[in-house]
Amino acid sequence: MLPFDDLLQRLRDFYGPLTPPPHDVFGCYVWEVMNFHAAPAKRDAAIAGLRRIPALTPDAIWKAPLGKLEAATVLAGPYLDERVRALRAGADVFRRQPHLSTTVTRSALSGRRALRALPQLGDAAAYRVLLYAGGHPVMPIDPNTTRVITRLGYVPPSSHGREQLRRVRRALSRLISRQLETIGRSILLLEHHGQATCLEYDPHCHICPLRGGCPTGQQREG
Repeated sequence: MLPFDDLLQRLRDFYGPLTPPPHDVFGCYVWEVMNFHAAPAKRDAAIAGLRRIPALTPDAIWKAPLGKLEAATVLAGPYLDERVRALRAGADVFRRQPHLSTTVTRSALSGRRALRALPQLGDAAAYRVLLYAGGHPVMPIDPNTTRVITRLGYVPPSSHGREQLRRVRRALSRLISRQLETIGRSILLLEHHGQATCLEYDPHCHICPLRGGCPTGQQREG
């Protein structure tokens, strides 16, 4: 098993600088809508498309012509209708609740409750909003991070998804400092690795910078 600091350094060297989600609450929500089942490059292309409209505020998305909104959103890949509905519905929530962003930044607990009003925002996505936009040292754990940490042998595999998420959260809570910036950088690298290289069904083990210390990678390559 790789020392965790060595793991993070190898990922930093392999991927170079990664841009975190936006630091404003609504921008982070839009990022999450585009991030849903999307490759990082496609997610970023869709957000760039919204920026060109421009449509990155609740009012702008609410007023944007549907055709322009769809043309930008389709760059993220499948689930076009679901993404557009989430953008419009989320924009409406922010317009009707102007203090939502303040609630999210004030308290992790009240912020998590407030975020439940937003569509297409599961637990991991909500905790990313709390971390990157809310400024709370919480630990978002999604399937990508879970897969990476499990394959590397930091936690034993489990057939129960929620139990595995809890195991990974406990493991990372021990491995990562509780400093906000450290959590943000570490989670960003792990999630990106799961999206870009350590894929669920066809992982690119032959190019993976972690394969020398990854039991799963060694088994596949052997």
